Amino acid sequence: MNELELKYGCNPNQKPARVYMENGQELPITVVNGRPGYINLLDALNSWQLVKELKEAIGMPCAASFKHVSPAGVAIGTPLTDVERQMYFVKKSPEELTPLANAYIKARGSDRMSSYGDFCAMSEVVDAVTADLIRIEVSDGIIAPGYTDEAIAILKKKKKGNYCVLQIDPDYVPDPIEKKQVYGITFEQGRNNAKITADLFKDIVSVNKEIPDHIMNDLILSMITLKYTQSNSVCYVKNGQAIGIGAGQQSRIHCTRLAGDKADKWYLRQAPQVLNLKFRKGLHRADRDNAIDVYLSKDWADVNGDDNWMNTFEERPEVFTEEAQRAWLNGNTDVVLGSDAFFPFGDNVERAHRSGVKYIGEAGGSIRDDNVIETADKYNMVLAFTHLRLFHH
Repeated sequence: MNELELKYGCNPNQKPARVYMENGQELPITVVNGRPGYINLLDALNSWQLVKELKEAIGMPCAASFKHVSPAGVAIGTPLTDVERQMYFVKKSPEELTPLANAYIKARGSDRMSSYGDFCAMSEVVDAVTADLIRIEVSDGIIAPGYTDEAIAILKKKKKGNYCVLQIDPDYVPDPIEKKQVYGITFEQGRNNAKITADLFKDIVSVNKEIPDHIMNDLILSMITLKYTQSNSVCYVKNGQAIGIGAGQQSRIHCTRLAGDKADKWYLRQAPQVLNLKFRKGLHRADRDNAIDVYLSKDWADVNGDDNWMNTFEERPEVFTEEAQRAWLNGNTDVVLGSDAFFPFGDNVERAHRSGVKYIGEAGGSIRDDNVIETADKYNMVLAFTHLRLFHH
């Protein structure tokens, strides 16, 4: 099959819509179940490239959760800690969880508000335990190189049988030249085949030059994530997991702040004040996630006010004050930050420091590189210039 007709394009009024291969080539994707939409396929093909490249670079199973052609979460399949099991509401035992399942839990759990209604990608053949975890989430679809029979049976029951399940040929190699049209005009460029390896971080310009092996993996993860994230973009990473992704911002400092706020919220969810929340029985998963998000914000009274707390909680929680949150956030350390282009000023480093960043990879080349380096040295950070821009549009 070299063509797939779609219900419509980005919006219902955009018809007709299809995806197809030129020159009679076969599509590398097979629709196993459901009917993909235009945006579903954009998410699927971008997310697949990310997990495929990350698996090749790090050698571990990995997963990604995409929304509107940017990742909400990315992770590799290392075992969950006890705190992670609690913060992600995992009920399965550690023995039941496969590496792929661990990767999915963390990718989906990084930013649960943004991942609501996502399209997910897996680097491996999807097993039954991973499929069962996907089953309970609000999600539009999945792409992977294969599925076990048990996994397919589980996924086909999702969304009343309409869950989109795509299988991609893992050996497919696209043409080296890619094209797209905007306003009837055809754009053409060479594909971004830049390889993200440890060699990319050899030019360490800070006084501190020590990068442990596990931190190098996090730097690689950050850059591969950015390669498939709408620019401007930055990515905070910790222990094999993207914990804050800022995408599509016109200003880089706004991007750094947005992603930093997401990373902060990820870490705050590990605080006892959040882990010990007693939710009302029968509260939907999405309502619980939204309540946590609001509880950690300045609008906490919307879920914990005098007249409404019982709508969400069995017991009224204490207010998690700004001072208490700041004290908890001071415990977040050794965070990695990647940027898809240079930092124009040291203010990005200042904001990164507030979220526990110690290691930074960015392109370099700003006329204020000296200010950026000086700010990194002020906090004893490791700063590496990659000399590689990773804009993605």
